[in-house]
Amino acid sequence: MPGRARSTVAEVPAGAMPRKSRGVAILMGAAFVVALAILLSLGTWQLQRLYWKEQLLSDMAARRIAAPVSLADIEAMAARGEDIEYSPVTVSGVFANNKERHFFATWRGQTGYHVYTPLQLADGRFLFVNRGFTPFEAKEPEMRKQGQLTGLQSVTGLARARLAEKPSSIVPDNDLSKNIFYWKDLDAMAATTGIPADRLVPFFVDAGDAPNPKGLPIGAVTQFDLPNNHLQYAVTWYGLAAALVGVGLFAVLRRKTARPGA
Repeated sequence: MPGRARSTVAEVPAGAMPRKSRGVAILMGAAFVVALAILLSLGTWQLQRLYWKEQLLSDMAARRIAAPVSLADIEAMAARGEDIEYSPVTVSGVFANNKERHFFATWRGQTGYHVYTPLQLADGRFLFVNRGFTPFEAKEPEMRKQGQLTGLQSVTGLARARLAEKPSSIVPDNDLSKNIFYWKDLDAMAATTGIPADRLVPFFVDAGDAPNPKGLPIGAVTQFDLPNNHLQYAVTWYGLAAALVGVGLFAVLRRKTARPGA
């Protein structure tokens, strides 16, 4: 009709999605794919960790029942880059009782310390031996004089690898002035006793269950209960991925049924 303004608004064909809505849908789809990929990768990673942990536990169990070997054998394993953890070993030497270090620990609900005493070997080197647990009130050596073994001693126990660093930020710093260690820093143990680095065997030995005079320290305190929760973690991540797929399908079907002309 003459004189009537012509509309400039383009009609959207029935069933077509507006450009803005298409952009939002694309972003949501991309976010969905990324989230799904992350959840699936986390589940797969936990399965890989599960297989690794099961193999580690199997290896530990086999080592614990193996016959003890010599210190030289353990050192050769370490030099080849092999895992020495929990390998049975027999060592001989003289305890430097005046250089023992104390690692804060609990044993069967009781608070106290693991007593780490340097064992001086025939070649003049020192090997720190975890002789076992002593209660809090018996921390000082004079409270357990009978257990301060002298002369040549033979110790059978388990080799334990040193820690490269503090295992967690929540672990307190070692109190060197009070001789209280909250994590097993072998270098600090040696330095605070005056043992040179070149005369230090670079791992520990946990003593076995051979009894000490008057029962202190209590030997055989090695912990073997490594947590293995990787299967439930994997199920959790895969379950979240399945739930995300369900939510995505629901959203697609709802959009499709709500679209005019669909």
